[in-house]
Amino acid sequence: MQFSESWLRTMADPTLNSDELSHLLTMSGLEVEEVEAVAPPFSGVVVARVVEVARHPNADRLNVCQVDVGSGTLHNIVCGAPNVRAGMHVPCALPGAVLPPGEDGKPFEIRVGQLRGVESQGMLCSARELKLSEDHGGLLELPADAPVGQDFRDYYQLNDLRFTIKLTPNKADCLSVLGVAREVSALTGVPLHEPEFKAAAVSSDEKLPVRIDAPDLCGRFSGRVIRGVDARAATPDWMKRRLERSGQRPISALVDISNYVMLELGRPTHVFDLDKIHGGLEVRWGRKGESLKLLNGNTVDVDEWIGVIADDRQIESLAGIMGGDATAVSLETQNIYLEAAFWYPQAIQGRARRYNFSTDAAHRFERGVDYATTVEHIERITALITEICGTAATTVGPVDDQVVNLPQRVPVTVRTERAQKVIGVPLDDQRIADIFSRLKLPFTQEAGRFHVTPPSYRFDIEIEEDLIEEIARVYGFENIPARPPVAANVMRMLPENVRSLFAIRRQIADLDYQEVINFSFVEESWEKDFADNDAPIRLLNPIASQMSVMRSTLIGGLLANVRYNLNRKLSRVRVFEIGAIFKRDESVQDGPLSVAGYSQPKRMAALAYGQAIDEQWGAPARNVDYFDLKADLEALFAPRQLRFRKAVHPALHPGRSAEVLLDGALIGFIGELHPRWQQKYDLPLAPVIFEVDATALQHRDVPVYQEISRFPAVTRDLALLVKNDVQAQELLDAFELHRQESSEGRLVQAIVLFDEYRGKGLENEQKSLAFRFTLQDTQTTLNDNNVDALMAGFIEVARTKHGAALRT
Repeated sequence: MQFSESWLRTMADPTLNSDELSHLLTMSGLEVEEVEAVAPPFSGVVVARVVEVARHPNADRLNVCQVDVGSGTLHNIVCGAPNVRAGMHVPCALPGAVLPPGEDGKPFEIRVGQLRGVESQGMLCSARELKLSEDHGGLLELPADAPVGQDFRDYYQLNDLRFTIKLTPNKADCLSVLGVAREVSALTGVPLHEPEFKAAAVSSDEKLPVRIDAPDLCGRFSGRVIRGVDARAATPDWMKRRLERSGQRPISALVDISNYVMLELGRPTHVFDLDKIHGGLEVRWGRKGESLKLLNGNTVDVDEWIGVIADDRQIESLAGIMGGDATAVSLETQNIYLEAAFWYPQAIQGRARRYNFSTDAAHRFERGVDYATTVEHIERITALITEICGTAATTVGPVDDQVVNLPQRVPVTVRTERAQKVIGVPLDDQRIADIFSRLKLPFTQEAGRFHVTPPSYRFDIEIEEDLIEEIARVYGFENIPARPPVAANVMRMLPENVRSLFAIRRQIADLDYQEVINFSFVEESWEKDFADNDAPIRLLNPIASQMSVMRSTLIGGLLANVRYNLNRKLSRVRVFEIGAIFKRDESVQDGPLSVAGYSQPKRMAALAYGQAIDEQWGAPARNVDYFDLKADLEALFAPRQLRFRKAVHPALHPGRSAEVLLDGALIGFIGELHPRWQQKYDLPLAPVIFEVDATALQHRDVPVYQEISRFPAVTRDLALLVKNDVQAQELLDAFELHRQESSEGRLVQAIVLFDEYRGKGLENEQKSLAFRFTLQDTQTTLNDNNVDALMAGFIEVARTKHGAALRT
């Protein structure tokens, strides 16, 4: 929102300088992003009148002008502007004047000089030479009543400042000079001077038939027919200045007046060329297959989601966004139809962005525009049109005001005690009542409680916290004392058998992995490829079309990280992520950190790609494999023991993947990426991945003291012949069960598979598995009898449960 300070001060003029006013607005929530002068500094320029113009004797394109600058004597000035003529009022730079810097960056000083043999005692100026605009078509012509001799900066109000305010979306009521002035009045207590105008005298009974077929789109529609206007009338200089200093380019009188009222009062209006409307107007939702050529030249397709204004033949404008080219006013327009409507914000929101453009009207309507003042604003624009474009033949019709569906204002209650607690200041009822009165918020009062009815122009007041914000703004954020929080200082420690996620991060980082943080919303294809999820949780408003669903696995993000690195010539990647995944779960209830119907468990995933270790002379180069990540995963859980069970996972190689179990519970998976996805995602090598439950990883066993044996350990190797379909883990499980049930099982310290053999000397369906048993007693040295008896028991268990035979 841009506006000039002088315009603001016509409505609210506090005894503050520009810096203080800027600070006041910023501290009240209207952030003043920039304050800049409306014109660069220059001096020695006055209002002058060209008395006489004659051809230059030595140049065809120059004129010699006699110019009255208010000093009592005429100045002889040579001028080459094409529009110079006798009688016109123009800015004139006198000898000694300093004009704004040119292209070389240096100020331009005016001196008396000779131009083709004729003395020139100054310079007549264009708007471009004074850096007021880029118009270089000729001299800047001033009105005939411009006082000759007056300092041009004073006459043109160039000692003004342009304020640029960055508004939050809820402050739609400040998208006008009146809205900002209303804030200044409330903050400082100075009176508010709203623009004054009289209702136009109605001189005809003509009305344009209008029908509202979409009350959920348009709640109020006001219009008026005006005939016999002069569209070629010049926009007054004062209006042009205010428009330009608000970032608007003057176009023509009718358009400029509409834009001016929008900036002044916050009311976007539209002016139709009445003679181009066929029959009456209909306000409705669009229909599929319809299209409209807009004022900006674009032709857009509409459907049932877009509101339109149509006549008996075609669509004439996009409701609340932009008018159509077919009924646009031009310099030939003589008869017009003024329209001011209330469009429901939710019926406008997102519509302009759909067509990849934004308009001032849409920007305001989608945030909420006063629905109670459409008639008053029609009268304001009518008064300006009749004043500027009126002729002897001008006739004004009555205002046709159709009210079909206005918002219902429900009182909002705020408690004094609650306001005190939130703001941290001991406010009393009297102070709060004064603030609401200054903000012109209608209210009723009880002891310690206020019931506020939001005005028609305030769409941001819906709950108690909104009113508390208003109290804090007017009280002054800078007046709220800065006090440190007072609370009990309680040490909150995790149980000894639970470690933090930060400790896990440090541990896996020590294993040569880099942490990444990816978005929780991912591509829908990732969910299908890596989780076989045909019904992912969809986002209602995704930030990008390719990030439309919530992830149920961390794999997709890690693979994207690998591809990102490979595209930048980094061939060895080791990354991990700890984050939430999202699944449907009807058992979950709403809570401080939960949403009903959705579980959000924490997971930790890691991925390794490329060489197992950095290239070096001390070890041969090899690519990372399943067992490398298995070792890292076991190190993370140590001393707890993991089990790995062959499994099929949609993201992993069917023969090189496994489920991860802890104490019999499934906690994750590990494996090599499926060749199908390796090819689809253009990966030269197959990465190895694991993903486990982060909560399970946080829990660990508390260390328990065990006596260290002073006696030597005994090792025995056991090679068994089994069928190919017998898994080594099955034998390990059988040995562990026998160890627990045996009276001498305490002697077994470790059982490790150290060899697997298939081939020569064995039958086709056989394999040899070799296990190493470590036995030790804390009380005595083991003898052969004890060891042999214990090993015989293990051999018998393998034989009876899995048909194993001792390999000789």
